[in-house]
Amino acid sequence: MLHCDWKGSKVNILDVPGYADFIGDAKTAVWASDIALTLVNATSGVEIGTDKAFGFASEFNRATVFLINHVDREFADCDGAFSAIQEHFGSEAIPFQIPVNAGEGFNQIIDVLQMKLITYTDGKAEASDIPEEWQDQAENLREQVVEGAAESDDDLIERYFEEGELTDEEIAQGLKIGMVNRTLFPIFVSAASKNIGVDLLLDFLSIFAPGPLDLPIPTAFKEGSEEEVALAVNDDGPLAAVVFKTISESVGDLSFLRVYSGSITSGEDVFNPNRRTNERIGQIYSMSGGKRVDMDVVGAGDIGALIKLKDTHTGNTLCNRNARLQIQPIEFPHPLIRVAVTARSRGDEDKISAGLHSIHEEDPSFVAGYDAELRQIIAQGQGELHLTVVFDKLKSKFGVEVEVVEPRIPYRETIQSRSEAQYRHRKQSGGRGQYGEAYLRLAPKQRGDGFEFLDEVVGGSIPGKYIPAVEKGVVEAMQRGVLAGYPIVDTQVTVYDGSFHQVDSSDMAFKLAGSFAFQNAFIDAKPILLEPIYKVSVVVPDSYMGDVMADLNGRRGRIQGMDPEGNVQVIHAEVPLADLYKYSTSLRSMTQGTGDYTMAFSHYEPVPHDVTQKVIEASEHDRELVEA
Repeated sequence: MLHCDWKGSKVNILDVPGYADFIGDAKTAVWASDIALTLVNATSGVEIGTDKAFGFASEFNRATVFLINHVDREFADCDGAFSAIQEHFGSEAIPFQIPVNAGEGFNQIIDVLQMKLITYTDGKAEASDIPEEWQDQAENLREQVVEGAAESDDDLIERYFEEGELTDEEIAQGLKIGMVNRTLFPIFVSAASKNIGVDLLLDFLSIFAPGPLDLPIPTAFKEGSEEEVALAVNDDGPLAAVVFKTISESVGDLSFLRVYSGSITSGEDVFNPNRRTNERIGQIYSMSGGKRVDMDVVGAGDIGALIKLKDTHTGNTLCNRNARLQIQPIEFPHPLIRVAVTARSRGDEDKISAGLHSIHEEDPSFVAGYDAELRQIIAQGQGELHLTVVFDKLKSKFGVEVEVVEPRIPYRETIQSRSEAQYRHRKQSGGRGQYGEAYLRLAPKQRGDGFEFLDEVVGGSIPGKYIPAVEKGVVEAMQRGVLAGYPIVDTQVTVYDGSFHQVDSSDMAFKLAGSFAFQNAFIDAKPILLEPIYKVSVVVPDSYMGDVMADLNGRRGRIQGMDPEGNVQVIHAEVPLADLYKYSTSLRSMTQGTGDYTMAFSHYEPVPHDVTQKVIEASEHDRELVEA
């Protein structure tokens, strides 16, 4: 988080990584901003991260400005970058500048808004007339800019057609409207490390670009209802502020927030409707990297940082206690990698759980929790680097180290045919005995239909009061699994006969009879394992498509189709979860970091026989270890 004063305008800057592992930070930053300044490397052009940043800006209806940086590099290809941006994001993307001498030694830019040549010496700019050999290209480009401004508004386009030109004020008006409506995406150039082009960019942002008063603000709702409340960017309005980033420090959490309406003042009490708790506002800072500058108040449209809020986390709203409003938090990207973690030191399990929960509150794109079915702590993130950062933080902040292991797969068991079995539970060891007998019939159901229990006992062979105990025994056996210890699904179970004893029968006896009868019948019903199948969409450049498809086939994946999107291909496939472990790392390695993907659960389907045997053997091994 940075800020500066540029010619009377305060400019807040949120600098976020373009790397896919930290895409959650990029999404929240775009959400909290007015303008998505999207950087494109002059040597590599449009990349996967460029597309994601543009998508976030589109999702939140934010203005987008492209900046081609590193124009001073040896192999800088600005023409290629311009073309790639326009090919990928449409003709609405228009260059506002011409890099005169791109490559090593770059120091001249033609600015078509000023129609001047800007020459930089040691970072200082000097304007002069455009050389004659560049005049035609500059005029053509200026015409595109003016047309883009005119097309943003019906009155302006009519005036442009009538007069063939717009005034400077009309151009400024059209540029702002076009960026607000996302019908215009200006492209600038720079060599930022040498301070070349940065001043022109800041001039444009402060004069022409839309600010908080121009752009739509998120919808607020009255607490606990769906009644919308119209907000205005006004310090005197009801407070509506959102914490978009939390950084945990030794002295307490540092909470970055955007104030959409009202103002927030040091020393006042506010309300957090997400956590239903009051907060006392302590110190407020304006941040520039690690440097903090005290602020007394954060007004509407501004950004600030609060320290030591007791129970406020990323995505939470802060409002007045007597005007309770809530802004819907954003939906974070779904995790792409899952691992299991174990404590390196015995007894640290509670510390691990508490630490991972705290880190999730800071960074909701990271998810963790104990999976009772798998008997593992499962940690999920956007990639291996993301998880590495999380585990480093767990060690430095909470003092616990973890071992990372491959997570178990949530298999399911089911049957393919009908079967019948009975079990008589009889036990006599002095005093009152135990007796219960149940006859069960099993039948397979359609995938996804779940469990059904039927009572077809006639003649009172099992008294009605014991039928629920039989069902309970069946349900418990299904939860434990029979084949490999995984839950059993999509099965119809019918109890149709049995016997009882007037004295020795009990709920416990019939529960055991139902459990063992079910296990016996299950073995005879051609049992199989089911595995989770995920829908995977892989985005890759054309040159890597063959390698990626071959890799998916090697993971037992089935290619469902392909769609072209700009200069990349989207490969749709269905892949078993068991074969997606650390796929994000493999894909990035295979595609030199240019590949990306999303995944979502689709359905369960039978596991191949050879894989089934391996799963059963592994399950038996795990069971032996637990018993030992």
